[in-house]
Amino acid sequence: MRIASLDTSDAPRYRELMLEAYVLAADAFTSTAGERAAEPLGWWERRIASPDGLSQSFGAFAEDQLVGTVALEYSAKPKTCHSALVLGMYLRPSARRQRAGTALLQAALAAARARPGIEVLRLTVTEGNEPAIRLYESVGFSAWGIEPLAIRTASGFKGKVHMSLRLGGPASAA
Repeated sequence: MRIASLDTSDAPRYRELMLEAYVLAADAFTSTAGERAAEPLGWWERRIASPDGLSQSFGAFAEDQLVGTVALEYSAKPKTCHSALVLGMYLRPSARRQRAGTALLQAALAAARARPGIEVLRLTVTEGNEPAIRLYESVGFSAWGIEPLAIRTASGFKGKVHMSLRLGGPASAA
């Protein structure tokens, strides 16, 4: 398994992987496959690596196949530019339990730590997704609250667990 930063040349396979994610792990995301399928390739290119430097993505590769991904989104706002959002985490079922998720998160953590001024990472995970929660906790994220009724799913409303990781210091909610 190889972990690498994605660039715009990866956009078609990144799009394919994420559209799979929106179908196979629909409850994990706030967007639907239909919404994202309508996005032009340029939207996916900006998600991977925005020209303004406010996003970057990482991929897990088995041979030449993209089997997992995670993205970081940075804020340009003066009051929130110390924080980054972790989003779009997904691993194909065949890539799970091979430490690819941990490796992807470690790449994202290293990138965030290397970016001047970033002090905290934030994310949300759908309530009840214990494997994902355990993965995030294993790299230092801590849950600090649950947003009830955050998303409407086929099985009803679900909450979103808010988690954060303070960089450069002890792992704690920030």
